[in-house]
Amino acid sequence: MTAPDNETLTLLLIEDDAGDAFLVEELLGEANNPPKIIWVRSLAESRVRLTTDVHCVLVDLSLPDASGLEALEQVLAMAPHAAVLVLTGLNDTHVGAAAVAAGAQDFLVKQDVEARLLARAIRYSIERKRADLAQRRLVEAELLTKENSRLERGLLPVPLLAPGTLDHQARYLPGRRRALLAGDFWDTVQTPDGSVHVVVGDVCGHGPDEAALGVALRIAWRTLVLAGHTGNDLLRTLDSVLRLERKSAEIFTTLCIATIDPALDHVRMHVVGHPPPLLIRDGVIEVVPGTPSGPPLGIFQNVEWSELDVPLGGDWSILLYTDGLIEATVGGGPDLLGTEGLLNLVHEQGGIHLDRLIEKVIELNRDALSDDLATVLISRNGKR
Repeated sequence: MTAPDNETLTLLLIEDDAGDAFLVEELLGEANNPPKIIWVRSLAESRVRLTTDVHCVLVDLSLPDASGLEALEQVLAMAPHAAVLVLTGLNDTHVGAAAVAAGAQDFLVKQDVEARLLARAIRYSIERKRADLAQRRLVEAELLTKENSRLERGLLPVPLLAPGTLDHQARYLPGRRRALLAGDFWDTVQTPDGSVHVVVGDVCGHGPDEAALGVALRIAWRTLVLAGHTGNDLLRTLDSVLRLERKSAEIFTTLCIATIDPALDHVRMHVVGHPPPLLIRDGVIEVVPGTPSGPPLGIFQNVEWSELDVPLGGDWSILLYTDGLIEATVGGGPDLLGTEGLLNLVHEQGGIHLDRLIEKVIELNRDALSDDLATVLISRNGKR
């Protein structure tokens, strides 16, 4: 623990020799702002008097109930918050050096101590302790950050798609700084019958609670798909999961679910309060018609969402995305890009080139995203 220069320091002096204790008190009494000194004669006494108010512990290594590095180890264990300054005799300088190696901030030879040296050693010891604690907190924070990053990476989806089936691209950009997960989510699963299932969703809000809920919904969706659930049966179960897992009754989720049939020429969709997907068929770029299928999850009870049945043909691309792709403000003004603006960008680029499209949206929004972003582009024969 540290104290400002104008604050009176509190020191705990552990010294069984009354003469040495008196000398320390006399020397420190000469300071401009003399510290408060608590004197105890043993480690047993120090356990009672050692509180978080103590800035520095001065300890002799020849005590009635402990000696040498054993005494120091007990002091360090009792006072993890305080600086520790070891007092040694002339014949114990090697012990003093070993004490510093063991965790003490400094050591002084009793016979060489004078007022200025003692005061300076105490102040320096406190500053070293402050630096040590700051470094420890920094290391702990870095380790926690790395651990959180590994955890978040482990929760990101890996598409279950047979090689060569379709051209699949996904991009995921959380809006929160230093985060890998957001409330937006996506996943792709191919089931044993050859059907390809895709979901893109958006939990309202931008915090870690929303990110955790997004992960829960994604994993629930994958589990339900692998178990053979589709359509309204799947959506009603996801709605129940959302209501059970959300932190507030105001939290809702929009999503788009697509199921491409095994022949890969037909898709069934549910657009649940979500931006409509973009579709390219035979070179024609359009918004999937007939959207939305119904309201978001978590708002109304006993909803029936309508299914969109869309023929695809032989060459096609579908882009599912969250609203981070269309809610960018154009040039920092009041107007949002919107679905029409996104269509125009795709027309200008001659197709859906995912990275270039996202870069353009970020550029229009003055080099930033206004929201989290999840996109999945899935195509047959690689045609965009």
